[in-house]
Amino acid sequence: MSKTEWYKDIEFWEHYAPIMFDEIHWEEVPEVADAVTRLSSFNLYGETAEDTWHAPLESRPKILDLCCGLGRISTELALMGFEVTGVDITENFLKTAKEDAQAENLNIEYIHADARKFVRPSYFDTIVNLYISFGYFEDPNDDLKVLQNVYESLKPGGTFIIETLGKEIAVKNFVESEWFERAGCTVLTEYEPLDSWTYLRNRWILIKEDRRMEKIFVQRLYAGSELKAILQKAGFANIKIYGDWDESPYDHRARMQIAVCKK
Repeated sequence: MSKTEWYKDIEFWEHYAPIMFDEIHWEEVPEVADAVTRLSSFNLYGETAEDTWHAPLESRPKILDLCCGLGRISTELALMGFEVTGVDITENFLKTAKEDAQAENLNIEYIHADARKFVRPSYFDTIVNLYISFGYFEDPNDDLKVLQNVYESLKPGGTFIIETLGKEIAVKNFVESEWFERAGCTVLTEYEPLDSWTYLRNRWILIKEDRRMEKIFVQRLYAGSELKAILQKAGFANIKIYGDWDESPYDHRARMQIAVCKK
């Protein structure tokens, strides 16, 4: 496995972001934001709920979008009235996210930081880590460190929601290679399971006009039971694994792996 921290490669994100954050992932934003609200037990619309938009910002529910990327979910949650903080390691993503927030006249706090180091003790009501942005560190202890930071940053009783690629889904949907056209590019992909499905090796080749780019990265895969185990090790309780945002079971019909747990 490469020792290069590929996720710090600015050029990679500049060229691959339009491929990875396609229209489908933007269209699902309202559904995801509504699910975050529901799974966090926030009642913004009930007859007895406080009018969030008229409440002082400091008294609104506080949400951390960890590995926020372009602010896809951060913006929607802020529009719903939450106090939102976004953290990401890619400065170019944060620049775009800040520009979008300014255009919407939203007061979103964006922080350039590594998830292994960012901690704000007992501050957030909910923390989300979405769009399969977990499991890319070479050292598995770093995954645990991220989860421990999340646990420390939540208020007592706070909610953590993580969406990641389940090992069961990776096996079920596995193809060795595929290609597709997206964002004006031809994309070729190759996949290879490593170490008895502990990891999934990804090779992406992007061709646009006369330019060809290639990137290889490896993701650690967690089965539902393995994800529960590492969340418990980080301190979380009341852990539930769902197969979609509608809280359907994580079974053979699951489309994704979503864990919801409490501090």
